Amino acid sequence: MRWMIPLILVLAACQQGADDPCGAADYAGLVGTNIAAVTLPADLDARIVGPDTAVTMDFIPTRLNIRTDAEGTVMDLTCG
Repeated sequence: MRWMIPLILVLAACQQGADDPCGAADYAGLVGTNIAAVTLPADLDARIVGPDTAVTMDFIPTRLNIRTDAEGTVMDLTCG
């Protein structure tokens, strides 16, 4: 039983994987703005997904998905 405490401490210290491989946190300020007023870097791998937009099912961790509502307001940002 004593060996469990050091094991737990070691596992807790392990580095987690990258939770934000697409850099969504860098663009968090876009939430609530209209996508038409936004200029994104040309080299950014991103797709804008509206409510009626058909999207592929492929998962690319470094791609930024920008989800908008029907008026073009940015609702959320995800990687994939």
